[in-house]
Amino acid sequence: MSTELAAVRAELSTRIAWLDGRARARVRELAPQVDAIRSIADRAGLKPAATVAGLLDQALARGERAALVQGWLPLLRDAVACERADAGACEAFAAACQVRIAG
Repeated sequence: MSTELAAVRAELSTRIAWLDGRARARVRELAPQVDAIRSIADRAGLKPAATVAGLLDQALARGERAALVQGWLPLLRDAVACERADAGACEAFAAACQVRIAG
């Protein structure tokens, strides 16, 4: 793993920890951070992480309570750590998100 990619993963991990510490925050406080995670992951080529963050952002937009965000964070952490960036990896993470949504 390149040092640049390691730095991006570290930044994303910091942002995820920020979300984890604010489980009771309002959705409008969390959404910009989730969007930033999606954007950073996408630019870095971490497609599974961008996929999960995008689906989390959609869940927040649909009105999922901010306290339920914590249920998404382990999946988002796994996606950030994922070494694959192919369509199959994105589909697998998207399927895991659908299971999460169906609850």
